[in-house]
Amino acid sequence: ERHPSEAPPERNRCLGAYVLGPDGVVHSFRARAVVLATGGAGKVYLYTTNPDVATGDGMAMAFRAGLELRNLEFVQFHPTCLYNPGGAAGEADEAGRRFLLSEALRGEGGLLVRRDGTRLMEGVHPLKDLAPRDVVARAIDADMKRTGAACLYLDMTARPRAYLEERFPTIYARCKSLGLDMARDPLPVVPAAHFFCGGVETDTSGRTALPGLYAAGETAHTGLHGANRLASNSLLEGAVIAQRLADAAAAGWDAERRRPLPPAAPWDTKGAVPLDEGVIVAQNWDAIRRLMWNYVGIVRSDRRLRQAQERLAITSREVSDVYWRFLLTRDLIEVRNIALLAELIVGCALSRHESRGLHYNVDHLGALDSERRDSIASRGLGRTLAGQEAGRP
Repeated sequence: ERHPSEAPPERNRCLGAYVLGPDGVVHSFRARAVVLATGGAGKVYLYTTNPDVATGDGMAMAFRAGLELRNLEFVQFHPTCLYNPGGAAGEADEAGRRFLLSEALRGEGGLLVRRDGTRLMEGVHPLKDLAPRDVVARAIDADMKRTGAACLYLDMTARPRAYLEERFPTIYARCKSLGLDMARDPLPVVPAAHFFCGGVETDTSGRTALPGLYAAGETAHTGLHGANRLASNSLLEGAVIAQRLADAAAAGWDAERRRPLPPAAPWDTKGAVPLDEGVIVAQNWDAIRRLMWNYVGIVRSDRRLRQAQERLAITSREVSDVYWRFLLTRDLIEVRNIALLAELIVGCALSRHESRGLHYNVDHLGALDSERRDSIASRGLGRTLAGQEAGRP
């Protein structure tokens, strides 16, 4: 018996969603139009500027519904995030979450330096500290790996205190709360995963290939960001596509609302029992994110990508087994989603035999005309999870 999600999306239809409520119960919601706007998947990586909810949920749901994801290898890493390994005093935030230090700081004269005060970007790029963020992120990453340093520094001490406090009040206050004086102390910085240029394939009105399902924002791939997003263009994209999406959904609403919706089948737990080994989820969560940071990060190689693929296959089988055996929790859903997205990111990266935009592979330096194409994550790339989960949403 074939699961409905195995049908081609254009011959299928989205009729609603199953939603895990705060009560731990999965609720059924019927809808004539469903919009995926769950953001990106920064939590696939150990260090990210993204909030805890950025676990690629919308991308993963769309993939399981049979839709294509595109260009997942183009992950933007912000070069200058505040390095604070222990978290701020009294905060519950995990150490891996990074406070973003705006590129405007470098625009206002900030210099990237090593611990000894020597400048990082001298001789790296003609624009030096004003080089594109992917160039700067790679330079920081390479220097940290070469020297073993935990971080580099962004030096703003050439600017007066009053100017910094007025021009960058939020950053100034955050640094001050951590005991850092921007006017006196170079700020410790590291790169962190920031934005996904790829996602669920849509048109420029947010339509996916599955009737009734739309996607917008970082969840979607409209193609507007190419291989390397320009700063703030995601906000513009979100505003424009959201309006176009609403217009597209409204255009056929009179006819659509007369279409009867079939009853929603209740969620089938298939005999699952309460989760009694949360340590497995925590271990897999950490293993995936650390592996992605070390093997599929800012600078990649064919060897590391293949090793990541092999190790993820083992971890993903364990994640899938836990998912099937236990009742759902938020952590279980999210680790399942980052496991799937990690596999698909690696698959897309291995399919691109060049370096372009945000994808930098030391074994394939330079862009090739023959590789000027989208990478496509279809069911064939998710060899482990996608093959085992066809029977469950």
